[in-house]
Amino acid sequence: MERARKAHRLKGIGKSLMYRRRLDDYAAYPATNNWDDVLSTGFSDERYYVVQTGAKVVQRCILMTTDPGDLVLDPTCGSGTTAYVAEQWGRRWITIDTSRVAIALARSRLMGARYPYYLLADSPEGQRKEAEVTRSVPKSTPTHGSLRQGFVYDRVRHITLKSIANNAEIDVIWDRMQPAVDAALADLNAACAGWPEPFPVTTGGRAGQRIDFTTPGTVTLPSGEMAPADGFMEWEVPRDWPMDPHKTYVQNMYERRTKIIHCLHAFWEARIARQREIDASIKAKADFEYLYDKPFPDNTKTRVAGPFTVESLSPHRTLAVDWDDELIDTYEAAEGKRRASENPHDFKDFAHMILENLRAAGVQQAHKEDRITFTALHGWPGNWIAAEGTFMEGDVQRRAGVFIGPEFGTVSRPDLVAAARECGDAGFDIMISCAFNYDAHSSEFDKLGRIKVLKARMNPDLHMGGDLKTTGAGNLFVIFGEPDIRIVDQGDGTVTVQVFGVDVFKPQTGEVQSEGTEGIALWMLDTDYNEESFFVRHAYFLGANDPYKALKTTLKAEIDEEAWESLYSDTSRPFAKPKSGRIAVKVINHLGDEVMKVFAVE
Repeated sequence: MERARKAHRLKGIGKSLMYRRRLDDYAAYPATNNWDDVLSTGFSDERYYVVQTGAKVVQRCILMTTDPGDLVLDPTCGSGTTAYVAEQWGRRWITIDTSRVAIALARSRLMGARYPYYLLADSPEGQRKEAEVTRSVPKSTPTHGSLRQGFVYDRVRHITLKSIANNAEIDVIWDRMQPAVDAALADLNAACAGWPEPFPVTTGGRAGQRIDFTTPGTVTLPSGEMAPADGFMEWEVPRDWPMDPHKTYVQNMYERRTKIIHCLHAFWEARIARQREIDASIKAKADFEYLYDKPFPDNTKTRVAGPFTVESLSPHRTLAVDWDDELIDTYEAAEGKRRASENPHDFKDFAHMILENLRAAGVQQAHKEDRITFTALHGWPGNWIAAEGTFMEGDVQRRAGVFIGPEFGTVSRPDLVAAARECGDAGFDIMISCAFNYDAHSSEFDKLGRIKVLKARMNPDLHMGGDLKTTGAGNLFVIFGEPDIRIVDQGDGTVTVQVFGVDVFKPQTGEVQSEGTEGIALWMLDTDYNEESFFVRHAYFLGANDPYKALKTTLKAEIDEEAWESLYSDTSRPFAKPKSGRIAVKVINHLGDEVMKVFAVE
């Protein structure tokens, strides 16, 4: 009971003595399944994608179910919200999407994001912060910066009368700080002695009465000074000292009032300091709940996403499914045949839609002026070739066989070989392949005999089928040429890669020309390609516009220019020769189109 009194937690109501509970004694309550604080509005998250989930929803799910260092899987990433949130909260993540648009958006969002740097529990700074929060001695155990041990979290206390009664630190604080309060009270009562006006009391046992300071003092205060018998008790001291504005006071009354106010402020400073110490002790010693969405940040540091991307199209046998969950065997091309659909109208309808859009949009290349515009496009009764197209190469008319990949699935190298062989037998000059995705081996195939093979990537918008308006406005079929690189042996077991641009086929002249690096936004390097997945081990920026200033603006921080120069380069850093004997280079232009090429390294 005495500790509750010292903590200012007792209140008299009539003849009863009550426990005083504060609003912040229970500052947080568990979340229920009614999340009315995560509504998505036009003023919430910035929209990157049409079906984007609110970051706060994903954040709550991740924080409820995982710990720092855990692995989060998002099979349909869209704009990468799950990866973005997981990266912020120290979770490892894998995110997947079939759309190159979604992957490009997610990659751009992650590479341009900045995150707060949270204090790790397994760090010297984290140990000091933990000791500060819990009012304990900092740990002296060795630290290793392990993310698995989590962050230093803010916490909310559940303060009860039991926790106050068992807190012996309150007595220590009282004994240390109460003499200053008693001395300040003695000075105040001494300054009030002889004040000509009684002061109404609104608290304590004499509430409603008036203290008469003109009564001669007979009470000895702890400081040894004499004070008026009717002086203030500690709980009766007012916050301010009033003065009647309609009454005339002599000069010495103003001087005395100034001294009283000075003593009054000194008393309250001492009392507030004592209460602050006691309240902090109560908060530190009470039971608590961690607030896992409120780790303590280090505001002197800014964190960005580290090396993060693995992009893969498996070269192994792949079985895809259509809308009716029927298997589509993408490797039957190796046997020289196309698997017949249960419904023969399915592929015909899809191919008809593709040809209608191809006839209107043509095939776009790296530059707007480099477009293959068909003068005619008609169906072709082949096993692999779906249409015959004619276009002008300068003053010469050329015939192109059009191969259409599956609506669901990946085009393999055997598909292209079989289609190119059919083009050669039919006397076509060139083959144009239109597909949503190509496997890794198909990127190495660009010619069969005299037949040049152009691989056009179809825009995912074409999945809309008949709902897509047929116009020539969009880049629905894009050919992005092969990277033009040179591999240099450094003589010490390492090599470097220099990129000169992209080799692009010019339909107007029929020649392959090398474009410069101005059209390359980003090029990436897998220094030991395993034929299964493209692992980004090096990444470099290029292009006519140096993104250095934009990066500084995005991160709102100074960037090490020397470090940046190593990233804004057409020549890679030296790396050991690959054990697999292969490297892979992926180039991305400013439109988000990308191409990968595999090179052998002896």
